[in-house]
Amino acid sequence: MSDVTITLSEEELSRAKDIAKGIALNDSQAIIQFGVGAQSKISGFADTMLGQIRSHDTGYVGESLTDLMLKVKDVKVDSLASGPTGWLANIFNSVQRFMARYEKLETQIEKIVNSLSDARMKLLRDITMLDQLYAKNLDYLKELDVFIAAGQMKIDELKATTLPELEALVKTSNDPADTQKLNDFGQFLNRFEKKLHDLKLSRMIAIQSAPQVRLIQNNDQALVEKIQSSIMTTIPLWKNQIVIAVSLLRQKKAVELQKAVTDTTNDLLTKNSEMLKSGTVAVATEMERGIVEIETLKKVNDDLLSTIDETLRIQKEGKAKRVAAEAELAKIENDLKNRLIAVDRG
Repeated sequence: MSDVTITLSEEELSRAKDIAKGIALNDSQAIIQFGVGAQSKISGFADTMLGQIRSHDTGYVGESLTDLMLKVKDVKVDSLASGPTGWLANIFNSVQRFMARYEKLETQIEKIVNSLSDARMKLLRDITMLDQLYAKNLDYLKELDVFIAAGQMKIDELKATTLPELEALVKTSNDPADTQKLNDFGQFLNRFEKKLHDLKLSRMIAIQSAPQVRLIQNNDQALVEKIQSSIMTTIPLWKNQIVIAVSLLRQKKAVELQKAVTDTTNDLLTKNSEMLKSGTVAVATEMERGIVEIETLKKVNDDLLSTIDETLRIQKEGKAKRVAAEAELAKIENDLKNRLIAVDRG
């Protein structure tokens, strides 16, 4: 009995037994048609899944979310503080320019939000459709389990009864037809086992399809949550922060107007005192320096001694190399003479 039968309900097990009983040994189409319906449903399901993947283009959602992020960043609240300061007229103008830019971007962002809302609805429909596909896949898997169990029951039964009977008949019979019958039966069992193996492969496809459906579904759910977060949280928060930024800017500019006069006076006094200090110190320092500092003379003397030592070392090494070269030249000349004398004698 196949392990698949362990997972079957009583009703499914009873159905598997009925299917096994209906398998006719003398029907040449029995193996070919066995489980074809269940396999066809699995194949059709795979085609449906492939079609969903091909038509399931959610890339534009990511592009829209990215575009939304760029539009929000493009407002550049910090640009409010980048203009000239010091006059109320400049403050008013910078705020007006910013608000005009904000209103223009707000219109573009609303279009993106509408597009994301439409995508959200489509994704929600896809999630429902994927739930239906998942349920159908489980039904197909159960049907395959029934056929696999029925096939295994039939194979076990034939091996336990019919096969031993035919083998015993061949041993006691001299009729070639009995031998052929045993051979035909063996071929039938072999094809049946291959068919059962094909059904098990289809079953594995159905098993693998389940997490694939859930993976696609989870991705859709993550996108829906991201879209909802952007529409319900990010955009309102962004608008609130714009209002806060403008209010804080006005406060900041007002404080800067008062601070500017005090800073200018303090900067002037500080810079004059620093210039007086640095100038006085520089004059006093220069007056105390000698024409040539002792450190300079010491470094020059060290460099001179080092140069003399290095020169003597190089001359010594050169002399040694020349002596060695002369000895080598004499050897070469002597070797040549000896070779020429040997040639003449030969």
